[in-house]
Order: sequence, then C-alpha cells, then structure tokens
Amino acid sequence: MEMLHYEFMQRAFLAGGVVSLLASVLGVYLMLRRQALMADTLSHVSLAGVAIGSLLHVNPVWTAFLTAIVGACAVEYVRRSFRSFSEISIAIIMIGGLASAVVIMNMNQGLSKSMSAYLFGSIVAVSNTELLLMSAVVAAGGLYFFFLRRSLYMLTFDEETAETSGLRVKLLTFSFSIVTGMAVAVAMPIVGVLLVSSLVILPASLAIRVARGFTAAIWLSMGIGLTGVFTGLTASYRLSTPPGGTIALILLLFLIAGLLMKRCWVYIGKLLNKRLPQNDKEVRSTQWTRQGSRF
Repeated sequence: MEMLHYEFMQRAFLAGGVVSLLASVLGVYLMLRRQALMADTLSHVSLAGVAIGSLLHVNPVWTAFLTAIVGACAVEYVRRSFRSFSEISIAIIMIGGLASAVVIMNMNQGLSKSMSAYLFGSIVAVSNTELLLMSAVVAAGGLYFFFLRRSLYMLTFDEETAETSGLRVKLLTFSFSIVTGMAVAVAMPIVGVLLVSSLVILPASLAIRVARGFTAAIWLSMGIGLTGVFTGLTASYRLSTPPGGTIALILLLFLIAGLLMKRCWVYIGKLLNKRLPQNDKEVRSTQWTRQGSRF
C-alpha cells in the first residue's frame, strides 16, 4: 500500500497495533471490575505530567508516563479508603489531575498553544524512542497478564474470595493499577487524552457483550482493537482526518454494528422458533464461571 512507503506511517501502524493489543485486554478487566472510567481518569492525570515536563524542560512523554503510574496508585489507595463508595476515587483523582494540569499550563503559555497534539493525539508523529517505550510497556504488560491470569481472573470476579484463598490482593491490585497507568500513558500519543478511553473500553464493550467466555472476550477484544486502529489509520490517511478521532469513531461504529447484529440474530432466532436461553445473563455468567476454573 502506498501509505506504508512512508516511515512515519510505518511507525504509526506499529505503535497503534502494539498498544491496541494491551489496551483491549486491559479494557476487559477494567469493565468486569466496574472501573471503566479509570482509563479516562489516568489520561487526565497524564495531562498534568505533560504540563510538568514542559514546564521543567523534560521530555513530556516520560513525565506523563511517571505521573500516570503515580495517579494509578493514588486511585487504588483512595478506593481502599472509601470501600463503600469506590467510585469516589475516580472522581477525586480526576479532579486533582485536571486542576493540576490547568494550573501548570497557565505557567507555561507555550504549552497551551500546542496542547491539541496531546488532547487529540498525534500518532503519525510518534518517534522511534516513543515506539520503543510503547513496545517495552506492551511486552511487560503481556507478560504480566499471562503469568498472573488465574490470579487476576479470581480478583476480577470476587476480590473477597481471592483474599480468603491466600492471594496477596493488595499487592495484586496495586500492580494492576500500575499496569493500567502504563498502558494509558503510552496510548495517549495515539488517540489523545480526551479519547484514550475509547481505545481501552470500546473493544472490550463489544467483546464482553458478544463473547460466551472470558478467554473468548480477551481474544475478541484484541481483534476488534487491532482492526479498529488499522482501519482508522487507513481512513485517516485517505480522508485527511485526525487519526485519533477517526480511530475512536471507527471503534464506536464497530460497537454499534456489533450490538445491532446481535439483536438481529436474537430476533431471527425467535422468528425461527429456536429454543433460546431463559436468562441470557445467567447462562453467560455460568459459562464464564466454568471457564474460569480452566483458565
């Protein structure tokens, strides 16, 4: 293809491909843990890191990366402090991140003029250094989810049972938060602060709704995320539209189309008088639970 003759497009496809795989897997866990907004929160925290880096004349990528990790740990700490109102941690950290970003940006007027690249992403401007960082984070995240898949599965569905089973729940949840912060930080150059949650949540939303098992949801989410990023980059190149927004719209269209197709399938099944499950949610829960024992 013509666009792949350009080096910046090659880097864009590589960066989008590797990050989409990790973000899609992470999204499944976040949704099942009822923490879908965590990605959006950490993206706003990383914006404060960008502002800090520009103010201190340090590479904003590194400061955003470190700030996102600190923010992820802070979310988990606050969540444990408000166990009965765990969603409060998301609101508190998001407020702190946004407020810090606004104040620091005001100290550096030059940053305000070039903020659109951070807000909406600039994947075609990804450097070799950023690509290496993304690859390293994705490799580390992949190893983390592979070796701890059983523990994370148990933690995701029943944290209390995981704790009584002898798992070091506190250490596991903090490590999961750190991986989340790392993934959000490296996804920011692709779709930007305002759209980073689309890369994490949209593929997982469709996969969880369609898949009949946990493992199937993981693989399906990865496939949807990878296809969405590649399709969005291609459409962006052909139509001269912003890459981040185009990728987010493509993933949203995938979600809408997938939900409509599933509804049509159920409707056709009823018309054909096929025997359908009495309670789709109960069947799905049973299948996912049974699969967890083999996961």
